[in-house]
Order: sequence, then C-alpha cells, then structure tokens
Amino acid sequence: MTHPIAKTHPIAKTHPIAKTHPIERIATKAVPEPAGHYAQATAWRDLVFVSGQLGPRPDGSHTFDRPFEEQARQALANVLAILGEAGCGPERVLKVTAYLVGVENWPAFDRIYAEAFGEARPARAVVPVPGLHHGYLVEIEAIAARPDPA
Repeated sequence: MTHPIAKTHPIAKTHPIAKTHPIERIATKAVPEPAGHYAQATAWRDLVFVSGQLGPRPDGSHTFDRPFEEQARQALANVLAILGEAGCGPERVLKVTAYLVGVENWPAFDRIYAEAFGEARPARAVVPVPGLHHGYLVEIEAIAARPDPA
C-alpha cells in the first residue's frame, strides 16, 4: 500500500522529471527474491542502487552457517549478478558499502573484494556492526552508473 502522502503530494505526479525519468525496479532470478518490502535494486536515469545483499545462494539456501569467506564471496556474487541484470559490471560501480560483523574479518573481506573487483576501485566504506539479519557476517550494497546507450 502506498502511503497517502505519496499519492497526493503534487510533485509525485506533476513534476516533469517524474514523468520522463521513472524509477525502475531491477530483479534477477540469479539472486533469491527479497524477503522484505524492497527491490533487489532500483535505477533512476543512469544510476543503479543495489540493496544490501547477504549471502543466500541462488537456490535460496543460506550460507550464514558457513565461514566468513564463503559468505563474502556469495554476497559479492549476488551484488554483481544484480548489477549485471542492470547492465553494469564491476568497472561501473561508483561506491560500495560493506557491513561486517567482526572487524577481524576486514583483511579477508579486502582480499575477496579485490578478487571480485579486479582493476576496478570504486569508493568504499567498510562498517563494523554488532550483528546482521539471520546471523550473517557480511552485507554489501552498491551504487553504479549504467554505461551510455550505444
């Protein structure tokens, strides 16, 4: 259900940019559907915003009981699969935010992240947190820019 203010706010329907540049919801079957009320990613114009991704496998099975490294690789694979659906590769990523349970996991994350992104070096923040949903140890979100249409 849409909030009543969102339905009636004059800018929501009358502002020219709302009509010419709608917000796109992005989803791929390569990543499990969100359990909550959010999209895997949204795009506006050439910007793509990937929601925080944990490490469930494409078949929906969880990795929260697996070592940090396996969780991190799967979470990064999920982010990259969603970006791929949006037409972006690692070289198009502008910023990554990673939430890690346990700052001691930072060196392993940095190594796995470098493997996934290769020569691409987007801006990044690594945020230590006390816990994540389902007991996962890592959650990753990203912002990317789509390439210009050919």
